[in-house]
Amino acid sequence: MGGLSDDQRARFEADGFLLPIRVMSASEAGSLHRRLEALEAGRGTLTGKFRSLKNHLLITWLDALIRRPEILDPVESLLGPDILCWSTAFFAKQPGDGAHVSWHQDLTYWGLAPGDVVSAWLALTPATTENGCMRMVPGSHKWFGEAHRDTVDDDNLLSRGQTMTREINEADTRPIVLEPGEMSLHHGNTAHGSAPNTADIPRIGVAIRYMAAHVRPTNGADSAMLVRGRDRHGHFLAEHPPKADFDAAAMAEHDRIMELRHKVMLENR
Repeated sequence: MGGLSDDQRARFEADGFLLPIRVMSASEAGSLHRRLEALEAGRGTLTGKFRSLKNHLLITWLDALIRRPEILDPVESLLGPDILCWSTAFFAKQPGDGAHVSWHQDLTYWGLAPGDVVSAWLALTPATTENGCMRMVPGSHKWFGEAHRDTVDDDNLLSRGQTMTREINEADTRPIVLEPGEMSLHHGNTAHGSAPNTADIPRIGVAIRYMAAHVRPTNGADSAMLVRGRDRHGHFLAEHPPKADFDAAAMAEHDRIMELRHKVMLENR
Protein backbone atom coordinates (compact mmCIF):
# COMPACT_ATOMS: atom_id res chain seq x y z
CA MET A 1 0.00 0.00 0.00
CA GLY A 2 2.57 2.58 1.07
CA GLY A 3 2.00 6.05 2.38
CA LEU A 4 0.01 8.91 0.95
CA SER A 5 1.08 10.84 -2.11
CA ASP A 6 1.95 14.54 -1.89
CA ASP A 7 -1.42 15.32 -3.50
CA GLN A 8 -3.30 13.21 -0.96
CA ARG A 9 -1.51 14.86 1.95
CA ALA A 10 -2.27 18.28 0.50
CA ARG A 11 -5.97 17.40 0.20
CA PHE A 12 -6.05 16.16 3.80
CA GLU A 13 -4.34 19.32 5.03
CA ALA A 14 -6.80 21.49 3.11
CA ASP A 15 -10.04 19.60 3.85
CA GLY A 16 -9.33 17.79 7.12
CA PHE A 17 -10.33 14.44 5.59
CA LEU A 18 -9.42 12.09 2.75
CA LEU A 19 -11.21 9.27 0.92
CA PRO A 20 -11.50 6.67 -0.37
CA ILE A 21 -8.50 4.53 0.53
CA ARG A 22 -8.72 0.82 -0.24
CA VAL A 23 -7.69 -1.29 2.78
CA MET A 24 -9.00 -4.74 1.83
CA SER A 25 -11.25 -6.46 -0.65
CA ALA A 26 -15.02 -6.22 -0.36
CA SER A 27 -15.13 -9.96 0.35
CA GLU A 28 -12.73 -9.63 3.29
CA ALA A 29 -14.77 -6.71 4.65
CA GLY A 30 -17.85 -8.90 4.36
CA SER A 31 -16.06 -11.64 6.29
CA LEU A 32 -15.28 -9.20 9.13
CA HIS A 33 -18.92 -8.07 9.11
CA ARG A 34 -20.03 -11.68 9.55
CA ARG A 35 -17.53 -12.19 12.37
CA LEU A 36 -18.94 -9.12 14.10
CA GLU A 37 -22.48 -10.45 13.66
CA ALA A 38 -21.42 -13.81 15.12
CA LEU A 39 -19.86 -12.09 18.14
CA GLU A 40 -22.99 -10.04 18.74
CA ALA A 41 -25.17 -13.12 18.40
CA GLY A 42 -23.18 -14.77 21.17
CA ARG A 43 -22.35 -11.86 23.46
CA GLY A 44 -24.88 -9.10 22.79
CA THR A 45 -24.42 -5.84 20.97
CA LEU A 46 -20.96 -4.35 20.46
CA THR A 47 -22.48 -1.41 18.60
CA GLY A 48 -24.89 1.36 19.58
CA LYS A 49 -24.56 4.19 22.09
CA PHE A 50 -23.18 2.13 24.96
CA ARG A 51 -20.66 0.10 22.97
CA SER A 52 -17.11 -0.24 24.26
CA LEU A 53 -14.54 2.19 22.88
CA LYS A 54 -11.77 -0.35 23.43
CA ASN A 55 -12.92 -3.56 21.73
CA HIS A 56 -9.38 -4.11 20.40
CA LEU A 57 -8.55 -5.21 23.96
CA LEU A 58 -11.09 -8.03 23.67
CA ILE A 59 -11.12 -9.18 20.02
CA THR A 60 -8.01 -10.61 18.38
CA TRP A 61 -9.04 -9.84 14.79
CA LEU A 62 -9.73 -6.22 15.73
CA ASP A 63 -6.31 -6.02 17.40
CA ALA A 64 -4.83 -7.31 14.12
CA LEU A 65 -6.87 -4.76 12.12
CA ILE A 66 -5.50 -1.73 13.98
CA ARG A 67 -1.99 -2.88 13.00
CA ARG A 68 -2.61 -3.46 9.26
CA PRO A 69 -0.03 -1.75 7.04
CA GLU A 70 -2.80 -0.76 4.62
CA ILE A 71 -4.16 1.47 7.40
CA LEU A 72 -0.99 2.43 9.24
CA ASP A 73 1.04 3.43 6.17
CA PRO A 74 -1.36 6.28 5.22
CA VAL A 75 -1.72 7.25 8.88
CA GLU A 76 2.06 7.44 9.24
CA SER A 77 2.13 9.94 6.37
CA LEU A 78 0.03 12.23 8.57
CA LEU A 79 1.26 11.50 12.10
CA GLY A 80 4.83 10.30 11.70
CA PRO A 81 6.43 6.94 12.53
CA ASP A 82 5.44 6.60 16.20
CA ILE A 83 1.74 5.81 16.43
CA LEU A 84 -0.61 4.95 19.28
CA CYS A 85 -4.12 3.56 18.90
CA TRP A 86 -6.31 5.40 21.39
CA SER A 87 -9.68 3.76 20.75
CA THR A 88 -11.80 1.63 18.48
CA ALA A 89 -15.57 1.58 18.07
CA PHE A 90 -18.11 -0.19 15.89
CA PHE A 91 -20.79 2.05 14.40
CA ALA A 92 -23.98 0.47 13.09
CA LYS A 93 -27.19 1.86 11.65
CA GLN A 94 -29.91 -0.59 10.79
CA PRO A 95 -32.63 0.35 8.29
CA GLY A 96 -35.18 2.61 9.95
CA ASP A 97 -33.65 2.49 13.43
CA GLY A 98 -33.33 6.29 13.66
CA ALA A 99 -29.66 6.18 14.73
CA HIS A 100 -27.74 9.31 13.84
CA VAL A 101 -24.74 11.39 14.92
CA SER A 102 -25.04 15.10 15.66
CA TRP A 103 -22.56 17.64 14.27
CA HIS A 104 -19.48 17.65 16.47
CA GLN A 105 -15.69 17.89 16.64
CA ASP A 106 -14.09 14.99 18.51
CA LEU A 107 -11.18 16.85 20.04
CA THR A 108 -13.48 19.20 21.96
CA TYR A 109 -14.24 16.38 24.42
CA TRP A 110 -11.61 13.68 23.96
CA GLY A 111 -9.07 15.24 26.34
CA LEU A 112 -6.07 14.99 23.98
CA ALA A 113 -3.48 17.63 23.05
CA PRO A 114 -1.96 18.65 20.75
CA GLY A 115 -4.37 17.77 17.96
CA ASP A 116 -2.21 15.26 16.09
CA VAL A 117 -5.05 12.76 16.04
CA VAL A 118 -6.52 10.98 13.00
CA SER A 119 -9.55 8.70 12.77
CA ALA A 120 -9.70 5.89 10.24
CA TRP A 121 -13.26 4.79 9.41
CA LEU A 122 -13.39 1.41 7.65
CA ALA A 123 -16.60 0.40 5.90
CA LEU A 124 -17.73 -3.20 6.47
CA THR A 125 -20.89 -2.56 4.42
CA PRO A 126 -21.60 0.14 1.84
CA ALA A 127 -21.78 3.64 3.34
CA THR A 128 -24.10 5.75 1.19
CA THR A 129 -26.10 8.95 1.50
CA GLU A 130 -29.24 6.82 1.76
CA ASN A 131 -28.05 4.61 4.62
CA GLY A 132 -26.55 7.42 6.68
CA CYS A 133 -22.90 7.80 5.75
CA MET A 134 -20.85 10.44 7.55
CA ARG A 135 -20.82 13.99 6.26
CA MET A 136 -17.92 16.38 6.88
CA VAL A 137 -17.30 20.11 6.55
CA PRO A 138 -14.18 20.79 4.45
CA GLY A 139 -11.71 22.99 6.30
CA SER A 140 -13.49 22.72 9.66
CA HIS A 141 -10.42 21.12 11.27
CA LYS A 142 -9.13 24.70 11.38
CA TRP A 143 -12.07 25.80 13.57
CA PHE A 144 -10.93 26.09 17.17
CA GLY A 145 -12.88 26.75 20.36
CA GLU A 146 -16.26 25.88 18.88
CA ALA A 147 -18.88 25.55 21.60
CA HIS A 148 -20.63 22.19 22.08
CA ARG A 149 -23.53 21.21 24.28
CA ASP A 150 -24.69 17.84 25.59
CA THR A 151 -28.13 16.77 24.35
CA VAL A 152 -30.60 14.12 25.46
CA ASP A 153 -31.37 11.94 22.45
CA ASP A 154 -31.56 8.16 22.68
CA ASP A 155 -30.99 7.82 18.93
CA ASN A 156 -27.75 9.83 18.95
CA LEU A 157 -24.82 7.40 18.77
CA LEU A 158 -22.54 9.79 20.68
CA SER A 159 -22.09 9.04 24.38
CA ARG A 160 -23.54 12.35 25.59
CA GLY A 161 -25.16 13.61 22.39
CA GLN A 162 -22.37 16.19 21.96
CA THR A 163 -23.57 18.81 19.48
CA MET A 164 -21.96 21.92 18.03
CA THR A 165 -23.80 25.16 18.69
CA ARG A 166 -22.61 26.52 15.33
CA GLU A 167 -25.25 26.03 12.64
CA ILE A 168 -24.01 23.79 9.82
CA ASN A 169 -25.24 24.41 6.28
CA GLU A 170 -25.67 20.99 4.70
CA ALA A 171 -24.86 22.49 1.30
CA ASP A 172 -21.33 23.12 2.58
CA THR A 173 -20.76 19.49 3.61
CA ARG A 174 -19.46 16.46 1.75
CA PRO A 175 -20.83 12.91 2.02
CA ILE A 176 -18.24 10.28 2.95
CA VAL A 177 -19.40 7.55 0.57
CA LEU A 178 -17.44 4.30 0.91
CA GLU A 179 -17.54 0.80 -0.53
CA PRO A 180 -16.90 -2.22 1.73
CA GLY A 181 -13.18 -2.45 2.44
CA GLU A 182 -12.53 1.26 1.84
CA MET A 183 -11.69 3.75 4.57
CA SER A 184 -11.72 7.47 5.10
CA LEU A 185 -9.27 9.42 7.25
CA HIS A 186 -10.26 12.54 9.14
CA HIS A 187 -8.56 14.94 11.52
CA GLY A 188 -9.72 14.86 15.14
CA ASN A 189 -11.02 18.42 14.83
CA THR A 190 -13.02 17.96 11.60
CA ALA A 191 -16.73 18.70 12.06
CA HIS A 192 -18.79 15.67 11.10
CA GLY A 193 -22.15 14.05 11.64
CA SER A 194 -24.52 11.62 9.97
CA ALA A 195 -28.22 11.24 9.27
CA PRO A 196 -30.44 8.20 9.97
CA ASN A 197 -30.48 5.18 7.68
CA THR A 198 -33.39 5.48 5.24
CA ALA A 199 -32.23 2.63 2.98
CA ASP A 200 -33.00 -1.09 3.18
CA ILE A 201 -29.40 -2.14 3.96
CA PRO A 202 -27.36 -1.57 7.15
CA ARG A 203 -24.45 0.83 7.43
CA ILE A 204 -21.72 -0.72 9.55
CA GLY A 205 -18.12 0.35 10.04
CA VAL A 206 -15.30 0.44 12.52
CA ALA A 207 -13.64 3.66 13.65
CA ILE A 208 -9.98 3.51 14.74
CA ARG A 209 -8.56 6.59 16.49
CA TYR A 210 -4.80 7.04 16.10
CA MET A 211 -2.50 9.67 17.56
CA ALA A 212 1.15 10.62 17.39
CA ALA A 213 3.09 9.33 20.38
CA HIS A 214 3.82 12.87 21.62
CA VAL A 215 0.12 13.59 22.21
CA ARG A 216 -0.75 13.76 25.91
CA PRO A 217 -3.97 13.34 27.93
CA THR A 218 -5.37 16.55 29.41
CA ASN A 219 -8.07 15.19 31.74
CA GLY A 220 -6.14 12.79 33.92
CA ALA A 221 -4.69 9.33 33.39
CA ASP A 222 -5.47 7.65 30.07
CA SER A 223 -4.26 4.66 28.06
CA ALA A 224 -3.35 3.68 24.50
CA MET A 225 -1.84 0.84 22.46
CA LEU A 226 1.49 1.28 20.65
CA VAL A 227 0.94 -0.02 17.11
CA ARG A 228 3.98 1.33 15.23
CA GLY A 229 7.39 2.74 16.09
CA ARG A 230 8.35 3.66 19.65
CA ASP A 231 6.71 5.50 22.52
CA ARG A 232 9.46 7.83 23.70
CA HIS A 233 7.11 9.94 25.81
CA GLY A 234 5.14 7.63 28.08
CA HIS A 235 2.15 9.96 28.36
CA PHE A 236 -0.32 7.06 28.27
CA LEU A 237 -0.58 3.85 30.25
CA ALA A 238 0.32 0.96 27.98
CA GLU A 239 -2.49 -1.33 26.84
CA HIS A 240 -1.93 -5.05 26.24
CA PRO A 241 -3.40 -6.99 23.30
CA PRO A 242 -5.69 -9.99 23.84
CA LYS A 243 -4.28 -13.49 23.47
CA ALA A 244 -7.75 -14.94 22.87
CA ASP A 245 -11.16 -13.41 22.27
CA PHE A 246 -12.84 -12.41 25.54
CA ASP A 247 -10.58 -14.58 27.70
CA ALA A 248 -10.23 -13.81 31.41
CA ALA A 249 -7.02 -11.82 31.03
CA ALA A 250 -8.47 -9.76 28.19
CA MET A 251 -11.64 -9.04 30.15
CA ALA A 252 -9.63 -7.92 33.17
CA GLU A 253 -7.47 -5.66 30.99
CA HIS A 254 -10.57 -4.20 29.37
CA ASP A 255 -12.20 -3.51 32.75
CA ARG A 256 -9.03 -1.76 33.96
CA ILE A 257 -8.80 0.47 30.90
CA MET A 258 -12.50 1.27 30.60
CA GLU A 259 -12.58 2.54 34.18
CA LEU A 260 -10.07 5.18 33.09
CA ARG A 261 -11.96 5.83 29.86
CA HIS A 262 -15.30 6.46 31.55
CA LYS A 263 -13.66 8.92 33.92
CA VAL A 264 -12.33 10.98 31.01
CA MET A 265 -15.51 10.82 28.89
CA LEU A 266 -18.17 11.22 31.57
CA GLU A 267 -16.66 13.09 34.50
CA ASN A 268 -14.71 15.78 32.63
CA ARG A 269 -17.59 17.75 31.16
